[in-house]
Amino acid sequence: MIELHHVSKIYGPAGGTGVKALDDVSISIGAGEHVSLVGASGSGKSTLLNVIGGIDSPSGGTITVDGRDITRAGDRAITLMRRDLIGIVFQFFNLMPTLSVLENVMLPAELAGHDERESRERALELLRGVGMEKRASHRPNELSGGEMQRTAIARALINRPRILLADEPTGNLDSATGMLVLNLLRRVAAEEKLTLVMATHDAAIARTAGRIVEMKDGRVLVDGG
Repeated sequence: MIELHHVSKIYGPAGGTGVKALDDVSISIGAGEHVSLVGASGSGKSTLLNVIGGIDSPSGGTITVDGRDITRAGDRAITLMRRDLIGIVFQFFNLMPTLSVLENVMLPAELAGHDERESRERALELLRGVGMEKRASHRPNELSGGEMQRTAIARALINRPRILLADEPTGNLDSATGMLVLNLLRRVAAEEKLTLVMATHDAAIARTAGRIVEMKDGRVLVDGG
């Protein structure tokens, strides 16, 4: 499903003055796997998620997602892959403040040109699944952190992705709410048969995954797979 071969990412000029966020990373993640990326701040976890999701481009190496070499793809092809294949859950939710919960969840489907009625039905189904159907008409500023993250999870699933990338999805939540969100992520990933790759600094949360990949200074230090 996801293959990285000798991937590097350098921010700034190369040749010693740039910041090496990824350093010769090679890793394979199979379909349906649940993987936790762990490591201190600056270890490369978020950068790794970003290059897998096509948000950022690697400086070297190759990345194949669902058989597609995204390092050779153009911007439009990467955008379409991210729209149709990958769902992303961010630490800071990234909800549109002027839209309702339902409208936020529907937005990626609308941008993809999907049928509005079908998208609305799918969004309401997802909101029921994450326990947010009664908050569908509310705006983000009327929600708790846990409710915003549950909305963000529903939004990430609207286009029926095969891969779910989660970058510190519990980082802005208290421990109890964070565990609820984590359990929800794992449940929906299992129900939707998704490949789940999650970056976290929380060892307890990391241990709930089937595989733990520990990173340090942009390198894979330990691969539990």
